[in-house]
Amino acid sequence: MSATTHTSAATRAPTDPMRQRARIAGVLYLLTFVSIPTLAVYNAVRDHADFILGAGSDTGVLWGALSEVIVGIAGIGTAVVLFPVLKRQNESVALGLVAARLLETTLIFVSVVSLLTIVTLRDDVAGTSGADNASLTTTGHTLLAIYDRTFLLSQSLMPVFCDLLLGYLLYRSRLVPRILPMVAFVGAPLLLASDLAIFFGLYDRVAPIAGLAALPVAAFELSLGVWLIVKGFNSSSPLMARPATDVHIPSPRTGQPEQRAAGIQDDRRVNS
Repeated sequence: MSATTHTSAATRAPTDPMRQRARIAGVLYLLTFVSIPTLAVYNAVRDHADFILGAGSDTGVLWGALSEVIVGIAGIGTAVVLFPVLKRQNESVALGLVAARLLETTLIFVSVVSLLTIVTLRDDVAGTSGADNASLTTTGHTLLAIYDRTFLLSQSLMPVFCDLLLGYLLYRSRLVPRILPMVAFVGAPLLLASDLAIFFGLYDRVAPIAGLAALPVAAFELSLGVWLIVKGFNSSSPLMARPATDVHIPSPRTGQPEQRAAGIQDDRRVNS
């Protein structure tokens, strides 16, 4: 029996760490879509002018806030998990992606804090003796406005930069089919134009045209997540053909990339 066990263990296929990394990144990208229902669950705050005084239910608001926290953490996770691979193409751009995701998550948390503050004032202050209902209502509207403007920067504007940086790295490295980053190149400018229109008051962020402008970016991130889970990184990518110690250096003579890994020069001396 021990011989059989040893044979089965020896013939078992080794785990591919790059495949695992791609699968984790894909799952994290899909997790960033859990906050989509927040447009509906936050209606309790928007539809009731006196929500902070006790109108409506705060259960949906709490669930929406939790989902946005998950989105923020998952967003950072996507950049961190992909960084060791993407830095082989361009470390500065890959680091910029991590920084952009971190800024996006910071802004998401700021917006969540504004909503949770509304709930706290509603539960702990409203209805108590000496509470100024007019001031509480004004404070609630102010905090909701902070959420709306922070949302515009966090979950609408920052994805423009994140997807442009990621699209560039994926397009150059061929880690996934090039049609995917091309969708990002089309969707990011559309989303940016929509953000500017919302910023200058041409229409509201919940307007149908705003949703349409965000569709290409959403399609890119959703399809990327599914692809990484199902297929992983393309084995034909130049980044997959060399070890992590390689450096991507343009040749001064031809302009084409050269691969220089530790130990190559020593091998040449030995062979000569």
